[in-house]
Amino acid sequence: MAVPVAELDRFVVAAKRATYVGDGARAAASREGSHDLTFGAGEWAYRDSYFGGTDFIGQEVVWHRGEPVWAMNYYGFITRADLIDASRAGATIKAALSAMYEEGRFLGGFEWQGPHGLYRDGSTGDVAHFSGRETISVGAVEAYALDYHGGLIKP
Repeated sequence: MAVPVAELDRFVVAAKRATYVGDGARAAASREGSHDLTFGAGEWAYRDSYFGGTDFIGQEVVWHRGEPVWAMNYYGFITRADLIDASRAGATIKAALSAMYEEGRFLGGFEWQGPHGLYRDGSTGDVAHFSGRETISVGAVEAYALDYHGGLIKP
């Protein structure tokens, strides 16, 4: 089954907007100790499952008609706890991603200045195959970073 990539891209943005950024309802943990968020629309379903808090690792998966078709892995961490804490980093990330999702996308170059620092996201590729990094700089110093990669899952 060919995945409608443009539809997938729109669904991923909607799912991300409704879950972490939108403070979506928590789902039952899929693995011991995980924090899970889910979203669904029509033939599409999404789950974000992660471990940790200040430093964290996770995976997002999208299913179309019950089949896994897309996934993304990520690892985020505070590099300078003297400049930013988890609460300020989280507030910055949510505000910046909300602004990016308003543009109807989740990949590509993006910058957003907030009260706790400058958020930057840079990636290569598209929804089918991508990798990237988001950072928060306080002054000229990188205080938080997250590396991510993902794309289509093919049988």
